Amino acid sequence: MKLLRLIRSLNPTGGGPMEGIRQITCHLAYLGVATSVASLDSPDSPWLKEQPFPALGLGPVATGYGYRRGLPARILALAQQHDAVIVHGTWQYHAFATWRALRGSGIPYLVYTHGMLDPWFKRTYPLKHLKKWAYWPWADYRVLRDAAAVLFTTEQERLLARQSFWLYRANERVVGYGTSAPPGDAEQQRELFLSRFPQLRGQRILLFLSRIHPKKGVDLLLEAFAAVASSDPRLQLVIAGPDQVGWQAQLVQRATALGLADRLTWPGMLSGDLKWGAFRAAELFCLPSHQENFGIVVAEALACGLPVAIAEPVNIASEVSAAAAGLVHADTAAGTTGALRQWLALPAAEQAQMGKRGLQLFQQRFDFASVARTLLPVLEAARLAP
Repeated sequence: MKLLRLIRSLNPTGGGPMEGIRQITCHLAYLGVATSVASLDSPDSPWLKEQPFPALGLGPVATGYGYRRGLPARILALAQQHDAVIVHGTWQYHAFATWRALRGSGIPYLVYTHGMLDPWFKRTYPLKHLKKWAYWPWADYRVLRDAAAVLFTTEQERLLARQSFWLYRANERVVGYGTSAPPGDAEQQRELFLSRFPQLRGQRILLFLSRIHPKKGVDLLLEAFAAVASSDPRLQLVIAGPDQVGWQAQLVQRATALGLADRLTWPGMLSGDLKWGAFRAAELFCLPSHQENFGIVVAEALACGLPVAIAEPVNIASEVSAAAAGLVHADTAAGTTGALRQWLALPAAEQAQMGKRGLQLFQQRFDFASVARTLLPVLEAARLAP
């Protein structure tokens, strides 16, 4: 089978969807699915050359919506060389352009919403939601309605997607999500990270690794860390990730006011062995997000046997809680603080057992090898449908 994926951008700073494509491609290839990816990036974007699959830039585009004249015709030409198409994301022109290109063509397309229909956005950005309503009936509603399948990573995401717009129809499928098992040597990765940040050697590291964005609850983590830092002078907080909206300066200022300047490390975006080394060196991964469709970084932490403390709106929180693979808390300062205190009060043996349960959970539910096996029959059914 030949599969075409369409995504707004393959820039690695964009977070989980593009990393998910990278991770699952080899597992689909093992099952006989050859993947190509088209994005709205400029054709000369450097990250297009670094992918483990053929990557084509259909841009550049000048607006956030990603409109480009002639895009439906280009998508149709590409789709005709493939058996099926997966669209990643909504509210972008590449999704609507795919609908325009493929309706009536006989080429099936499927849509990953990646949490973009979560009602959290409706509550948090009501004016933006009204704007979306203006074009929902004639654009994204039709994209989902006519898709061979709308793909969800968790049952929670599927149920939440129904709450944003009363006009909603979709052939829903929960196919899971995750990551691949960590590559490389664990001890070498740990040593690489500690060599790069020697001030962390011998310390107790609490790790946040994601985009630095208000949605991620980094401010809650700062307040919680301030409340527990005095309990052990070895505690250090690492906040790693790209500063996409220019929020880091404000967070640094707040950390200084809290007296935490020498207890925090801001390494920026980490990748490759350096990223895995951060997971290996930490004792707890923290993600107090207000909204998180899946949280691929949570799966990465679990794959390293690293216990997690995540907020309830992270959509795999119920699985983590049921497996006793981490701590689940409210997405508030008090909830985050309570989770850190609970972690610090656990005996070392119980902390270690939690890590082992996390690794088991990853292997059973979030390894892309198993996700690919779940996705394949959905793709086959779409391809064979009349």
